[in-house]
Amino acid sequence: MTEVRTSVRIRQAVTSLPSYVPGARPGHGDVAKLSSNELPFPPQEAVVAAMTRVAAEANRYPEMTGEGLVSALAHRWGVEASQVVVGNGSVALIQHLLDTVCDQGDEVVMPWRSFEAYPICVAVAGAHAVTVPLTSQGRHDVPAMLAALTPRTRVVMACTPNNPTGAALSAEELTTLVEGVPRDVVVLVDEAYLDFVTDPSVGDALDLLPHHPNLVVSRTFSKAHALAGLRVGYLIAEPGLASAVRSVATPFGVSLPAQAAAVAALGEEVRAETARRARLVVAERERVVAALRGQGWEVPTTQGNFFWLGVGDQAAALAGHFAQAGVLVRPFAGEGVRVSIGTPEENDRVLEAAAAWSAR
Repeated sequence: MTEVRTSVRIRQAVTSLPSYVPGARPGHGDVAKLSSNELPFPPQEAVVAAMTRVAAEANRYPEMTGEGLVSALAHRWGVEASQVVVGNGSVALIQHLLDTVCDQGDEVVMPWRSFEAYPICVAVAGAHAVTVPLTSQGRHDVPAMLAALTPRTRVVMACTPNNPTGAALSAEELTTLVEGVPRDVVVLVDEAYLDFVTDPSVGDALDLLPHHPNLVVSRTFSKAHALAGLRVGYLIAEPGLASAVRSVATPFGVSLPAQAAAVAALGEEVRAETARRARLVVAERERVVAALRGQGWEVPTTQGNFFWLGVGDQAAALAGHFAQAGVLVRPFAGEGVRVSIGTPEENDRVLEAAAAWSAR
């Protein structure tokens, strides 16, 4: 098929965007998809029932700003409804936030390697990503991030636990970061994987929110809540900033079934089961990481539902080796491989393949 080239002028920031690489999708056969940090359990029955109930109303628009879901989230976290913004996954909301506060040529400081959507979102907003290398343990280098601030800085981003390395900011590190940023600069703390944290020293950004009006907390229903396919995320921020983000967000950005599912996911019994499932994932994470270290692998401490193998230039080869064993993982060229925690059977397959790689 002949490629058609448009004559329309496209922004240079768009033409030079790096591609977002999703986790590989399984083809035919028995394949363990451990490339996207998905929960290895299906949505709970109460959540599916909530989606099913509203399916017959799909000829109607959902609530434009998700008022019912916003109210449920405000109640869940003890904040005002005016502080909550919901959207089509946390990535969309991060984009809306950057579009709200960034002008052409502004700077956004972020750790790197971190979530690969960040620099894409920054470029789309017309800003410049200032990347600060992680420490040798895959952790945010908070002093270096603060040192990277300039008069053009509009946002500082943190991902905790960090995707893909798994390290989480301690409460002390988080406080140092937030308090070290000028009050007219936004601090975005992405806590997509907070449900899997077991280290009591890890910070919770919501604890800092009452005293830091420039702080924005990002969370999602995609991970522990097992709703990745519905795309529901939310921000919690100071009411004025939240209102500004809401004004640029896509109207009706969360679909009718997604709103219903997310509200159901906040029910007390459903949340209890979600917490139980998270504990099962954590138990498998600890088992797998311990076994890998026993095989001789260097695996950084992780607080997410995934772990990191920093194999550098061997990333593509290792991912290919896992694929040959029927395990799909997420390689980052020249850096390493991220592996999600799956079912015990899938995790055993990971360990078997890892042992075979080590024995070569």
